[in-house]
Amino acid sequence: MKTGAPNGAKMIIERLREAGYEAYAVGGCVRDAVLGRQPEDWDITTSALPERVTELFSDLRVVPTGIKHGTVTVLADGESFEVTTYRVDGEYSDHRRPESVRFTASLEEDLARRDFTINAMAWDPFTDEIVDPFGGMRDIEDRTVRCVGEPEKRFSEDALRVLRALRFSSVLDFEIEEKTARAVREMAGDLEKIAGERIRAELVKLITGRGAARALLEYREVFAVILPELEPLMGLEMHDRFEYFDAYERTVSALESYRGGDPVTAAAILLRNVGVPTGTNGEKLAREALYRLRYPLDEIKKISELVKYSGEYILHTKKAVRRLASALGYEQVSRLLELKRADALAMCEAERARPWADVDGISRIFEEVKLEGEPPSLKNLAVSGGDIMALGVPKGKRVGEILSSLLDAVIDEECENEKEALIERAREML
Repeated sequence: MKTGAPNGAKMIIERLREAGYEAYAVGGCVRDAVLGRQPEDWDITTSALPERVTELFSDLRVVPTGIKHGTVTVLADGESFEVTTYRVDGEYSDHRRPESVRFTASLEEDLARRDFTINAMAWDPFTDEIVDPFGGMRDIEDRTVRCVGEPEKRFSEDALRVLRALRFSSVLDFEIEEKTARAVREMAGDLEKIAGERIRAELVKLITGRGAARALLEYREVFAVILPELEPLMGLEMHDRFEYFDAYERTVSALESYRGGDPVTAAAILLRNVGVPTGTNGEKLAREALYRLRYPLDEIKKISELVKYSGEYILHTKKAVRRLASALGYEQVSRLLELKRADALAMCEAERARPWADVDGISRIFEEVKLEGEPPSLKNLAVSGGDIMALGVPKGKRVGEILSSLLDAVIDEECENEKEALIERAREML
């Protein structure tokens, strides 16, 4: 095993075994440890019933997080560990959780209910033994995502597994096995039954994975369901001077060119062309998609803002870049330039040579602007609305207009951001 289990996980497994029960690390943590990746969570499976687990760890904090389904969370050594009793799942009527579970003494029965073979392995951190009845290790070696048992059954239990297959394929850069791939395409429509926030959680990881482009191109049916805003791009020709592109392929090519790993930038690249079929900016469509997928409001603002500005030409002048920084802030300008760089790399060579595609030139100017400190904005302007009203301007729209004009003067370096100088300039406007 390339990555060892944390002390808390080993302590829990050891105590369960000392009490006469079986216990193993299980699922995604085993997969990641085999691959040399740092697991996000360490889950433990055991033959002990949840009530007995609670008793055995009475000296620690134990939370009954899913006790109906055999799961309690044990807090040990400053970390949380889900401990779940071996079980067999009943029917899945809500396409998320089984209506009932039956506890079992068989580890293999427990592993058989899991989604993919690479997630259906148990590991003994003391002997390094891996229990692998469904060939998960072989599939890791072959870099393959394969369902445990019949894919149609696994996906009918929880339709989100359709998207999870693509997420694992993207993040791990694995191929999807033929029968599993066929079921992904055939059952993509069932994703309409899945809550937006669950889809978002998988999508965020998928689009920042190494194999995102392959997943997006090979499984268009899935993305047409979860992001119907992308479907009109599929098959829509875009002419970039000497080459024709499918608008969807162009989008995917830009995402493939992006290597930053920032979910906000990646989402903006993915949604950047949604307005192309209607000849609009796409900001509104992007915002609607993000609301539907229950993105956090702050991220909705940032992503839709990037979509809005993505098609705008930035003049290669310090004044223009300073204005952009004032409007968006340095972090968003950095993201916008990454988006534009990825989009430029997706163009044909002739288009990349055109002046408006020179992202590196704008980036050099941006670095100069950043050295000046925080960009001018209304919040750090040296005068306020109260100062303008003190000059005799009545409260209302005119106050805002004067403040905006003063901000423009500061951005354009026509006036220092000092109260006395700004008050004097404001008087000239009265």
